[in-house]
Amino acid sequence: MIPYLRDTANFLSKVTPKRLANSVRVLASYYQSRALKKSKHAGMPISISFEPTTSCNLRCPECPSGLRSFTRPTGMLSTEMYQALVDELAPTLLYLILYFQGEPYLHPNFFNLISYAHKKKIYIATSTNAHYLDSKNAKKTVESGLDRLIVSMDGTDQREYEKYRIGGNYQKVVDGIKELVYWKKKLKSKTPHIILQFLVFKHNEHQVEEVKKLGKELGVDKVALKTAQIYGHENGSELLPENSQFSRYSRNGDGSWHIKNKLFDHCWKMWHSSVITWDGKVVPCCFDKDASHVLGDATSGFKQIWESADYNRFRGQVLGARNEIDICKNCTEGTKVWI
Repeated sequence: MIPYLRDTANFLSKVTPKRLANSVRVLASYYQSRALKKSKHAGMPISISFEPTTSCNLRCPECPSGLRSFTRPTGMLSTEMYQALVDELAPTLLYLILYFQGEPYLHPNFFNLISYAHKKKIYIATSTNAHYLDSKNAKKTVESGLDRLIVSMDGTDQREYEKYRIGGNYQKVVDGIKELVYWKKKLKSKTPHIILQFLVFKHNEHQVEEVKKLGKELGVDKVALKTAQIYGHENGSELLPENSQFSRYSRNGDGSWHIKNKLFDHCWKMWHSSVITWDGKVVPCCFDKDASHVLGDATSGFKQIWESADYNRFRGQVLGARNEIDICKNCTEGTKVWI
């Protein structure tokens, strides 16, 4: 079976009558809210992101973890809190992302986190820089029940790779992917669906065809080109690619830059998904990297936060004037990110 179809079939296998009914309720309330320009929400999240940790081994220049620039503390997700929240959300939850900021494989109980959600028959995805994918961890990854793994590799040689993945080792990433592919075959497993993700910058855009070829040689399920989020993009950046197809931004007549997204006053993320940081803070989406819009503390449960006046007020702000919300100004919801 074609990898994409196999992955889709795997995802659909997680759908239950209760999860489907919940998804319909969420979708209906979203379109009702858009039509009325007033927040009306029903149902529980279809998707949720948990942050295993804010720690990272690399120093990527456009990443708060890499820059060590967070104003919030660094730490590890509590296994007990995570399990309690998964128990609460599992009946209606379809998609669980074990990633927000940081390198998830640094969490000491990472594989247990995956396995716990896997037993609830939830589709589970994560993203890694692959520096911890030795043979032992690659085998554990396959055995854990992880459904999707994004491996970031923004170069096809050490020279280009380390220009963004500062402190990274290109060969370690290649070896890690080989170990994953080996153990999938060895254990006769259909998962995880392995995506080789290539962030396109000015310095590596000449390697786009090379990374596609490399992905085939390594045996990954998909090679995905991704446009990069740039902080302070208004003044341009040496990272911005020459080919506009690979950029989220366009140049203005005066030489400044703007995001291609028109920032319409609606956002599907506000209705179907949420993010929980390692210490239990609930934030509206993955663009709130420093947790500047905390909507509640999930250490005592999630539902009351999801249905709270504060959360609904934030949804209302998105419907009214999304371009006035700081985390939305560099948001790509509604524009092309994956190429």
